[in-house]
Amino acid sequence: MTTAQTEGLIGMLTVLGILFVLVLPSVIGIARDRRIDREIREAEQGRPKNAGPQAQPRRRYFTTTVTHHS
Repeated sequence: MTTAQTEGLIGMLTVLGILFVLVLPSVIGIARDRRIDREIREAEQGRPKNAGPQAQPRRRYFTTTVTHHS
């Protein structure tokens, strides 16, 4: 490999690296938006996130703390 080819390869890898760094946040944002949209659709339809044949309703427990003041 000649010096010109090596410099060309380094330049090309640098440009591809910069492109990757610039595109990555957009791809992550798109994936996050799609996940949120899917969760909103499921909530509007009234079915649980992981609805399967054995899906049970979610139970909520409320706790209270009682303190005695003298």
